Amino acid sequence: MALSRPRRIAVAALFVVPLLALTACAGADAAGEQGGATPLDAPAAEADGPLDLSGVCPETVVMQQDWQPEAEHGAMYSLVGTDHTVDAEAKSVTGSLVAQGVDTGVDVEVRPGGPNVNFQPVPSLMYLDDSILLGAVTTDAQITALADNPVVTVASQLTTSPQIVMWDPASHDGATTIEDAAAAGDPVVSSGDVFPRLLVSQGIIDDTQIDLSYEGTPQRFVSDPSTLQQGFATAEPYIYENEIPQWGKAVGYQLLADVGYSVYPEALTVRADKVEENADCLARLVPIMQQAQIDYLEEPQATNDLIVDLVDAYQTGWTYSQGVADFSVRTMQDLDLVTDDPESGVFGRIDPERMTEIVGTFAPILVDAGQIGSADIDPETLYTNEFIDDAISMGS
Repeated sequence: MALSRPRRIAVAALFVVPLLALTACAGADAAGEQGGATPLDAPAAEADGPLDLSGVCPETVVMQQDWQPEAEHGAMYSLVGTDHTVDAEAKSVTGSLVAQGVDTGVDVEVRPGGPNVNFQPVPSLMYLDDSILLGAVTTDAQITALADNPVVTVASQLTTSPQIVMWDPASHDGATTIEDAAAAGDPVVSSGDVFPRLLVSQGIIDDTQIDLSYEGTPQRFVSDPSTLQQGFATAEPYIYENEIPQWGKAVGYQLLADVGYSVYPEALTVRADKVEENADCLARLVPIMQQAQIDYLEEPQATNDLIVDLVDAYQTGWTYSQGVADFSVRTMQDLDLVTDDPESGVFGRIDPERMTEIVGTFAPILVDAGQIGSADIDPETLYTNEFIDDAISMGS
């Protein structure tokens, strides 16, 4: 299966019980009766202009994320207008879709994934509820779902995966790479077997080191620092050093992208059977999503405030601090996790050669894992650049 994201579900329960008590009160106020909206202070988009989505998109554009609200999803949440309401029971936020400072004429609803949807994969959700227009799907998960719930990638948001393997430097002789840290044969603890199988195929670890028992808590890593563990460069290094007092120090890590995890993380996808009928909408919406990610990273504060408030309101037992949100943005920038497509110089564009490489690498792994029946997959069926605006780049 594709790497799931249990991350910090139980961190608060194990280590920060007083914080949960506080956020329970705050969440009740934030959720309220779906109130708290402020008037929308944004001019209407020019009629039939590139930012006018009325008449071409659904009245409410529904976007499905694959995990809890967090800064990596900033582009989606940045579109939610100040007139938004929060449905704490259904776990969603809805408001006017505001892009580049103007009201596009439709609403946007952003839904979180993970425990909020009983950990159902996003492609499955898109086929269960055809109101979902855009879903965030990482390429290996897209390949896994191809037979039953095919989706088509229409734009990249994060160019490089923030997923990491992390370790205690003191317990691994100051290792700076996964290969060095794993050389003594210590277990690599994860919640899914795709990236461990990738590491095995490259000779970085052997089969005996794969441990699929990760439950999203820091308990094992803290109590047994010989283990290596999955994580995200945009979260765990900050959390372990600053928010887990039982650890309270830096971790060593390497991006999985450095060792062949070449997938497009949380790319924007549409149901394969819905692309054509939504073409007019996507022709305007996809460029909006391209620019939204760029604009968010330049001015993240208001969106990060919303993300933190939503986590409190949803009350799933998972916490997300302002410190983590700010760290995530800095890390996406510092590690160049969000960049223009290196081949075309266009932000959000899918590189055909990279997609071919992804299929060639991960389809056999998924066959071996029993997740798909055949590695015979045409990479061109997985994406389209039809709706990309080639004039949009991070340097423009």
